[in-house]
Amino acid sequence: MTDRYEAMATLVACVDAGSLSAGARALRQPLATVSRRVAELEARLGAQILRRSARGLTLTDAGVDYVAACRRILEELAEAERAAAGEFASPRGVLSLTAPVVFGRLHVIPVVTEFLAAFPEVDVRLALGDRPANLGEEPLDAAIRVGEPPLGELRARRLGAVSRVVVASPAYLAARGRPQAPEDLAGHDCITFTALMAPDRWRFGPQDRGVAIRSRLAVNTAEAALDAACAGAGLTRVLSYQAAAALAEGRLERVLQPHEPTPWPVHILYAPGRRARKLRAFLDFAGPRLEARLRSA
Repeated sequence: MTDRYEAMATLVACVDAGSLSAGARALRQPLATVSRRVAELEARLGAQILRRSARGLTLTDAGVDYVAACRRILEELAEAERAAAGEFASPRGVLSLTAPVVFGRLHVIPVVTEFLAAFPEVDVRLALGDRPANLGEEPLDAAIRVGEPPLGELRARRLGAVSRVVVASPAYLAARGRPQAPEDLAGHDCITFTALMAPDRWRFGPQDRGVAIRSRLAVNTAEAALDAACAGAGLTRVLSYQAAAALAEGRLERVLQPHEPTPWPVHILYAPGRRARKLRAFLDFAGPRLEARLRSA
């Protein structure tokens, strides 16, 4: 049972980290040990759990269900051990979080609202901002961030991934034409969101190939870029969840989709020494809910 428990814990760590090598680093174990445990677990089950590629790990259909079951088993065992040791108590206190502005408004606020209802003795202080926070220097318990997690001592739980999308209004595309390749952007008006990209170049494809663009308008928020695009001022590039509502309503259309760069991962970051009951409760509660919201976004 110990071997199976360690294999399940290893599998979940690798899925959360996004790759076997990142999982090995998080666990502070040799990559060969982590790879062997996962391979032995798949052999015992007689089914493939993970698909491995240069972009990282993805779960098979069987893997999605199995990893979800592993999480439940590991969480129940951890809670039982805390209770047996006399350490279990209701989470309480102030939990300080940060998240990107639009992602926080669309996804984190709804989950935090549910969390407050489930844990009445915990208060949350949520700061929304697109500037990366330093958990080692700022009084924060956790940060939700888009992009590769920073190297160092922080722990990271992977929630999913988001794409960088190019969008424009139907009226603009009818008047100026629909770009078929990144190089076509040379003949288009572009709106740049300065927090996400350089003002003169967008990157495409798995190799992040740079393509020169003409920025007719530069703004410092995604909302402003989207509003300008909806008004027909040109093409803009934002993150997929930022444009989701305008795309669903038909105010914007997605272009150059086959040329999009590799999606960016989304993680909850936290310092190893700050895993208090309130933070542990938030990670266990919010993690699966944010994963589900990203899958359906």
